[in-house]
Amino acid sequence: MAEEPKPVLVRERLEVCELDRARMSLLNPALIAQKIEARTTDENAKPLLEMTMKEGLETVWDRFEMQQPPCKYCETGSTCSRCTMGPCRIIPPHRIRGVCGADADLMVARNLLDTIATGAAAHSDHGRDIVETLYLVGSGKTKDYGIADPEKLKRLCGEYGIDTAKKKPEKLAAELGRAMLEEYGMVKNTLTLLNRAPKGTREVWTKLGIAPRGIDREVVDAMHRIQMGVGADYVNILLQGLRCGLSDGWGGSMLGTDVSDILFGTPAPLKSTVNLAVLREDHVNIAVHGHNPVLSEMVVNAVRDPELVAVAQKNGAKGINLVGLCCTGSELLMRKGVPMSGNHLNQELVIATGALEAMIVDYQCIFPSLPRMASCYHTLIISTSPKAKIPGSYYFDFSPDKGYLTAKAIVRMAVENYKNRNPNRVQIPGEPVPLMSGFSNEAIRGALGGTFKPIIDLIAAGKIRGAAGIVGCNNPHVKHDYGHVTLAKELIKRNILCVETGCAAIANGKAGLLQPEAAALAGDDLRAVCESLKIPPVLHMGSCVDNSRILVLAAELGNALNVPIHKLPIAGAAPEWYSQKAVSIGCYFVASGVYTVLGVMPHIAGSPAVVSLLTEGLKGAVNASFAVEPDPLKAADLIAAHIERQRTGLGI
Repeated sequence: MAEEPKPVLVRERLEVCELDRARMSLLNPALIAQKIEARTTDENAKPLLEMTMKEGLETVWDRFEMQQPPCKYCETGSTCSRCTMGPCRIIPPHRIRGVCGADADLMVARNLLDTIATGAAAHSDHGRDIVETLYLVGSGKTKDYGIADPEKLKRLCGEYGIDTAKKKPEKLAAELGRAMLEEYGMVKNTLTLLNRAPKGTREVWTKLGIAPRGIDREVVDAMHRIQMGVGADYVNILLQGLRCGLSDGWGGSMLGTDVSDILFGTPAPLKSTVNLAVLREDHVNIAVHGHNPVLSEMVVNAVRDPELVAVAQKNGAKGINLVGLCCTGSELLMRKGVPMSGNHLNQELVIATGALEAMIVDYQCIFPSLPRMASCYHTLIISTSPKAKIPGSYYFDFSPDKGYLTAKAIVRMAVENYKNRNPNRVQIPGEPVPLMSGFSNEAIRGALGGTFKPIIDLIAAGKIRGAAGIVGCNNPHVKHDYGHVTLAKELIKRNILCVETGCAAIANGKAGLLQPEAAALAGDDLRAVCESLKIPPVLHMGSCVDNSRILVLAAELGNALNVPIHKLPIAGAAPEWYSQKAVSIGCYFVASGVYTVLGVMPHIAGSPAVVSLLTEGLKGAVNASFAVEPDPLKAADLIAAHIERQRTGLGI
C-alpha cells in the first residue's frame, strides 16, 4: 500500500498569535456591544465577536476599521499603476490625464476590465480543474473518482455531438473531458454551451460582437487590451468585459457545475443544518473551506474511514465531525448534506470557537489571516493548492491521482490534533438552524413532473410574480448578512421567488429562510405555492460557480416561452459582493439580459461616462443594465418594479 504523503510547513512570514492589548484596553462593554450590532446580524457570531474584542484577537472587521478612511482615488477607480511612468491619479482640474494620456473614462474602464478578467479567470480555472478530473477518470489515471450521474454524462455528450452508442461511461468521460478542455483554447472560435441560451439572446450577442470565442482567449484578450498603448476606447474595453464575463458564465463556470454533477452527483433536495453551532464539542471538528469539490469529496470519504474514526476515539473524541464553509461547504451541503458552519465573514470565527482541529482549504475567498488566528488556538490550517500556498499553513500537494491517500493523511493530522485542544477555550454558541438544500435544475424539473411548465403557469397566473437570483459573498462595508436576508424577506413578501447561491444562500439559511416553514413569511400566493410543493420560498442552488444553474434555469424558461432572457420577469442581485468573481458574474448576467442590482458600488465613480454606460447605456445594447442600491429595501423596490414591467411586456 502506498505511503500517505507528508505535509510541508509553509514558513515564509509565519504568523504567531499576538494579542492586541492596546486595542483591547480602549474598548468598554458599551462600545463592544455597539460594534457587534454594527458588524453582523448573525446571532451565533455575536458572542464570538465579543470574545475576540475582549481578548484582542484581530478579525476582518478590525482590519476594515484600520483601513478607514479609504483612498478616494482608489475608491473611484481613477488611479492607475499599470506601468512605471506612473502611478497616476485623476485630480481635476489640473490632473485630468495620466502620463500616457489616459483620461478618467479610460482609466476606470481599464481597471474594471482587469477586475472582470481576474474574476472570470478564477471561476473558469476552477472549472478546468473539474474538467481535468473528468478526463483523468475517463483515461483511467485516477481510481478515487467515478461517474456518479451517467445519465447527465450522456446528455452532455449529446450537446457536444459525441456518439454515446455502445460506449462505457469511462470512454464517454474521456471524450467529453477532451472536448470540454478544447473550450478553453482558440481553435473552435465558439463555446458549445452558448446553444443553451434562447435564440433571441444569442442574436443579441452576435449583433454586438460579444459572443465568446474561447474561455482562456477572452481572458487573454482582456489583459492585452489593458496593457498601456492598446485599448483606448472605454466603450470598446467594456464590451470586451461583457464578452469575458460570458465566457465565464456560459463557459468555465457552467462546465464546472455540469462536470461536478457528473462526478459527484446531481443535487436533489435534502435537509441539513447551518451556523457556527454545527461544531460539536465532543468530536474532532474539521472544516473544509474554498471552492474545489475534487478535494472535499475525498475528505468526506476519509472522515468515514473506520481506521481514522478509531484513532479519534482513542484520542478521546466520540467521532469526526465534518463541516463546510463558503462554497466548498455549499458543494458538500448540496450533494451530501454536510452541515454548514457559515459564510465568508464567519471563517475566522469558526477558529475562534476553540473547537476546530483543522481547516482544510483549497483556493478563493480564503483569508491570509487564518494562520494568525489559528496560532492563538490549536487549530491547523492545511492548504492543498499550489496556486494558494499560505504562510503559516501545512501544505499537502493534492492531485486527483492520489486524492484519497492525501485526504486520509490530512484527516489523520486533524484527528491527532484533538488531544491538543484546550477545553477551557471552547465556546460553541447557540443551536444549529435546519435548512433544505439541493435545488439543482434537474431536481426542480423533476419535482414539477419533468417540465418547467408548472412554474411558467404559476408566473403567468400571478401566483409567482417573478424570480430573483440573489448571489455574492459578504463585505464588511455591509452589516454581515443584513443585505442578503433583508432583501430576500422583502422579495418573498411580494410573491417573488428567490433562487440563491454561495454565501448569500448561507446567510438566508442562518436566518431560517431555507426551510419550508419560512413560507409563512411570504406573500399569500407564494406561500400557497411553497406549501403545496413543500419547499422554501428561498431555494439554495449551490456554490457561487453554480450561478450557471440560474443561467440555465432562465434559458429554459426563455426557450419554453420562445423569448430571449431579457424579456423574462426575473432579476439578479448581489447585496454584499466583494470579489472580482462577483464582477464577472454580474457581467454575464447583465450581458445575458438580466437586470442586476448591486449593494456595493464598484470602483467606477471616477468616470460618470462609465457609470452611465453600465446603468443606462447597456439597455440599448443587451437590453439589461446594472443598478447600485445599498439599501436592500429600496433594492427590493427596484427589482419588484422591474419584474412588473417585464410582466406587462409579456402581457401577463
